[in-house]
Order: sequence, then structure tokens, then C-alpha cells
Amino acid sequence: MSAQDSGRAERRRQFTEEARSERPDLALLCLLLGAEAGPVGPSEPRPVTPGEVAPDPYGIDAAQIELDRLAGLVPYGSRSAADWASSLAELLGGRCGFAGSSADYQRLDSSLLQQVLRRRRGLPILLSVVWIEVARRAGAPVYGVALPGHFVVGFGDPARPVLADPFAGGVPLTGGDAESLVTAATGAPMDPSLLVPARPLEVVLRILNNVRAWAAARPERTDVALWALDLSLLLPAHPARLRYERAQLLVQRGEFLHGAAEMEEYADVLDGIEPTMAATIRHKARAARSLLN
Repeated sequence: MSAQDSGRAERRRQFTEEARSERPDLALLCLLLGAEAGPVGPSEPRPVTPGEVAPDPYGIDAAQIELDRLAGLVPYGSRSAADWASSLAELLGGRCGFAGSSADYQRLDSSLLQQVLRRRRGLPILLSVVWIEVARRAGAPVYGVALPGHFVVGFGDPARPVLADPFAGGVPLTGGDAESLVTAATGAPMDPSLLVPARPLEVVLRILNNVRAWAAARPERTDVALWALDLSLLLPAHPARLRYERAQLLVQRGEFLHGAAEMEEYADVLDGIEPTMAATIRHKARAARSLLN
């Protein structure tokens, strides 16, 4: 196994362990996810001499330090939920310039926490992760709110949350604003259950879904789609269909035997639930194998 493969295996072991811990660390999971895209800097990792501190090519340690630094800039003192939201908006949206635009949806690094901290641009969910992690370190009662199509943050009592939109620099959201976002995305009125704080693993899976969507629009980036699927399957709870999606991707990448084998494994799972679908998948597995003839 090469040093690169060994490093990836270790990061994925750490990702799996953290995802299955009693209290998953959202920042660490997002940073391990971001490391899948490769080193943060332009140069490759260099050898470490005896006694030297190991380099941080994937920016994991540096990003944690930056989150700590930003948290240290939050004014100290007890405050209401509205005051917390205002302080974070002034710091992150105002002084530091964290925000997003439509162009950020076209960039993979908008879904990578290391790069979002560096560029101060990203998708709503990644900017919300920055807010959550900085505010949490500062002692704020903060959580993510997974509105359909637009992730935001909440402060205080989830039954009466103070909402802010990090993508817009931290502008406050009224209940009417939140309902408008939901209606625009779904065409339906907002269900109060949508304001329930998002759990860390739900946030990570949603980020991985965004990465997969980005890769799906770029057929030449099956490498990105594959690592996003691999990490999704390492989460303790994930849609079973992702196994079939991975098998199809392997066939698309020319790994016909591997992809066919995974299709057959998935068909075995479906046998007692959807036998017709299982038969269809086995037929596709045979077709994949025939591509080698």
C-alpha cells in the first residue's frame, strides 16, 4: 500500500470511528471529508526530519486552530439568543466576510470546510458549519436548521429559535422568512418539525449529498462521486440505495467486475423485499460482466 493509500485509509478509519462515537465532532467529520479532495496547498507533502512537527497537508489542524481563533474574537459575556446571533453576524458576516453567492454552487471547494475557512465563501450548509463551530466554542446555544434547499442556524430555544442566514452574511430570519424559503423549495407550507436542530451526522450526509450532486453534473469527476459515496456508506445510517449507486458508478468507471459483484450483493439484500427489482439488478450485473467479453 502506498503512503497516499495508507493515509486515506487512516483518515477513513478516523471518520468511521468519529461517526460512530457517542457525540460526533461535526468539525472533524467535515474536515476529514474535505481531506478526500486532496491537499489544501499547491505542494505535495514533504518528508519530515527527526524532531520536526509533521506537516498538515490537508489543513485539518490549521482549520481547527482557525475555528478556535475566530471563537476567541466573539465578545465575551452573557447575552440573549438575539444578541448571540447579532454578535456572530457582526464578526463572521461583517468583519470576516463569510458569505455566499450563486457562483459558489459551481465550486467543489464550497463544500469543503478547509477551503470555506480559507476563501470565506461556501454553500449555506458549510457557512452554517462555520457559524455553529465558532459559536459553540464561544459558548453560544447554537444549532443547525436544515430547511429544504437552504441550511441556516438557530440560537436559543428550538421551540422559539432566533434564526440567521450565514449565506447572506448572517441576516436575521423571521418565521415568515423561513416559511418563504420552505415554500419556495417545496411548494408546501412549513412544518414546525423542520426547525428541529439538525444532528451532526445529518449535516454530514447532507454535505455529501451536495458533493454527489456536484459530481453528477460533471461526468468527468467520477473520482469525487466515488469518495462521496464511500464516506456516505461509512455513516452508521445511510440510504441503502447508495450501495447500488456505488455499484453503478464502478461500472461507469470501467470497473465492470467489481461493479457487477456489488450489484449482486445489493440484489441479495433486496430478494426478500423487492424480488422484481432484485432480478432487474442481477440482469444489469450480467450486462456489466459481458462488457469484458
